[in-house]
Amino acid sequence: MNPLKENTKDINDNFIDIKNMYAKAYNKNKTSPYTKTRIILLNGTEFESNWFMHQFARNCDIDEIKQELAVVRKQEQQQQKRIASLKPINESILETTIAYEQLAIDLTATLAQNETDKNNIEALNFALLEDFDHLYRFANLLAIDKGLDSATLVGKYTEIMPGRPTISEHRYAKDDVKKPMNSKKSKLYSKLVANIITAAEQQTMNYYMNIAQWYKNDLGRKLYSEIGMIEEQHVSQYESLKDPTCSWLEQWVMHEYTECYLYYSSYEEETDNYIKNIWKEHYLMEVAHLKKAIELLEKYEKKNYKSVIGDGEFPTLLKHGTNKEYVRNVISRTINLTGNGTSYIDINKLDNSANYFKYQKIFIKNLEDVPSHLVINKAIQKLGKDYRYQDSPHPIKELNSRTKDNVNVARTKN
Repeated sequence: MNPLKENTKDINDNFIDIKNMYAKAYNKNKTSPYTKTRIILLNGTEFESNWFMHQFARNCDIDEIKQELAVVRKQEQQQQKRIASLKPINESILETTIAYEQLAIDLTATLAQNETDKNNIEALNFALLEDFDHLYRFANLLAIDKGLDSATLVGKYTEIMPGRPTISEHRYAKDDVKKPMNSKKSKLYSKLVANIITAAEQQTMNYYMNIAQWYKNDLGRKLYSEIGMIEEQHVSQYESLKDPTCSWLEQWVMHEYTECYLYYSSYEEETDNYIKNIWKEHYLMEVAHLKKAIELLEKYEKKNYKSVIGDGEFPTLLKHGTNKEYVRNVISRTINLTGNGTSYIDINKLDNSANYFKYQKIFIKNLEDVPSHLVINKAIQKLGKDYRYQDSPHPIKELNSRTKDNVNVARTKN
């Protein structure tokens, strides 16, 4: 599929009227978990696009480009408002959070399995185990606060059990910055991966940043704040994978192409016909945006779009689905990894003077101050054991206990 071969409307004919900017919300009890994750992903993609174009405008002195950015940005904003309104009023903050973390897990695992760039794969697998643990922590909060079964929310497509413990994830900031790709040599899929996962993790980070203070109790507020700090680390990691030498216009072309790819992928696999039609409409809008960005790239930088997106043909489309065995395999192989400069290292091989250990001492003075630890202790106290949904015993024996939260895995040396 090549978006550049699509016939599209004039860009000024793509504005959404105020009535249609507000969509019909899905039924939270009947809608597929992966429809929910697609909505979150595309919401985050629109958010990234919007703020990228604002930053571009603030660093541009060419009136025509700034004006075209404003036109496209307004349409991106209208798309974002429509997507956001698909979430129903009766879906709680925490229920939505479960979908956010399911997206983080299954999107990351899917991207990693189709990737060939070693640097990207390592980054994806590393953060995968951390988001996997976040789902477990939030699911326990949901169990003790609402008595709800998160396995039902994720459709039993995603297991819910400990990953790399959240307490172990707090690292010195410099260790989150990785080596960037060379966009001139990288495959188109690898460039898409960096764009997609950065936007997705950024959406989660922003959601937790803005929602923490609205939760109904202190433990929940603290848990959102703690995990929000890890999402900041993930955004730092993923954005560092992108080639920083690309021009603003080259980046704009890549942003629009990424949106085309995601909307078309979502359209192809969507099971809700109402939402499927939205994805198709937005896809065609994005094709018009892509053509406009290409036009400006050629006019002002004398560059051909092929230097950014090749011939425009989509690589393997994104498909949301279960990744249980892949996640278990990554857990078995890499649970003890932590960041070490631009690479990753087993905690047992890390020098005792490393920044990781120094930062852990600065950030965590007392285990009883750590919300991700407290939420499991409270679940054990209230329910008799932690909340889990797993198909078989945990692949790491130290994380098998249902009555004691492990705070040492990937944090202290054996």
